[in-house]
Amino acid sequence: MKRESPSLATVTYSDEKGERWKVLKWKRLRALHARTEGFVHRCSPGPEPAGGGAGGGARARLRGVSTERPARKLSFPGAATAAAAAAAAAPDHVRSRPASDPAGQLGRQGRSPEQPQKGRKASVETSTMSFVEYEELIKEGDTAIIFLGHGSMFPVQVQRGAQTQTKYGVIRHSAHLIGQPFGSRVTCSKGGWVYVLHPTPELWTLNLPHRTQILYSTDISIITMMLELKPGSIVCESGTGSGSLSHAIIRTVAPTGHLHTVEFHQQRAQKAEEEFREHRVDRWVTVRNQDVCKNGFGVSHVADAVFLDIPSPWEAIGHAKDALKVEGGRLCSFSPCIEQVQRTCHDLTEHGFIEVTTLKILLRKYNVRTSHLPMQHLVEVLDPLPVLGQAQIKIAVPLKETVGHTGYLTFASKSLF
Repeated sequence: MKRESPSLATVTYSDEKGERWKVLKWKRLRALHARTEGFVHRCSPGPEPAGGGAGGGARARLRGVSTERPARKLSFPGAATAAAAAAAAAPDHVRSRPASDPAGQLGRQGRSPEQPQKGRKASVETSTMSFVEYEELIKEGDTAIIFLGHGSMFPVQVQRGAQTQTKYGVIRHSAHLIGQPFGSRVTCSKGGWVYVLHPTPELWTLNLPHRTQILYSTDISIITMMLELKPGSIVCESGTGSGSLSHAIIRTVAPTGHLHTVEFHQQRAQKAEEEFREHRVDRWVTVRNQDVCKNGFGVSHVADAVFLDIPSPWEAIGHAKDALKVEGGRLCSFSPCIEQVQRTCHDLTEHGFIEVTTLKILLRKYNVRTSHLPMQHLVEVLDPLPVLGQAQIKIAVPLKETVGHTGYLTFASKSLF
């Protein structure tokens, strides 16, 4: 007599008289059957790939039966009965496989490795993560943001076999990152935990290596709105710098738009191009190493918007006008000094630009919290209630850390006449 409980994964059986019952877990019986018949348990992983890092070999030794250990026959009373009971008790989705197919290449129902199961991804390695296209799982070569706490995070390049040191311990890329969903909480070697976040232009702005002074999200949001950027827009930018604004523009204009960015410094241009490839956004951007004040953007009458972040933007206004479409477009210039703004506005008017406007954006954050304040009774209450003694309200206090002056943003529109 035999009874199977799917929830507990157990096998219950008795002898012929039904006087004595034994409850054995099917995994233990399965391992016994594997050793008896020379099979390999399906829970045992195949050989660890080269450079697999920590974790793969340990699982092969701890789970199921090792594939390196020769099969041995066990002879004791009831061995055949236990093996038969284990084979019948195993659920349909967990079956032992012969040693001739240790890696399970034929799958559950005879499928080949080239035929993935319906409704599932064939392989994690076939997907591509980018700052534009969100992917669920982390794979080798991805850029991930390690979030330790408020104001404490840093980017890492995920590599098989690599390790990352944090104040909470070691993060092993092979065991802790690859194959895990973005947003997972990872426990480090010291017991502390961190979050692994999918990269975004906003997170990259806070964590990128500074090659130049960069634009932050406050100014970037105003630039994106005032230039009227949208998917499909063609944008010209100079200079590229550290790529903070470039990533935000690419995310906005994708998937049908394009960014033409010009950088005068050769090493910065090469480094920006490498980052665009690593972040898999290079198909939406073209990097040119040239002087925009002398050679322009390399395109004519194709851009919907132009952005200038150079020491002398007035010298590039003529090239910016040539890059904008004939039917018009928007221009933005970022300058830290008011004298630069004055000369830029003068030359914009000389070149026929209209709607010239200069803005300065300051961000002030407030901390909202709940406070308990005593209530003052201006009139005498004959029967006061205890609850009238205090009032619970929410108050907002400005943070002491306030970002000061960053620069002036000058906007203008190309005239049709």
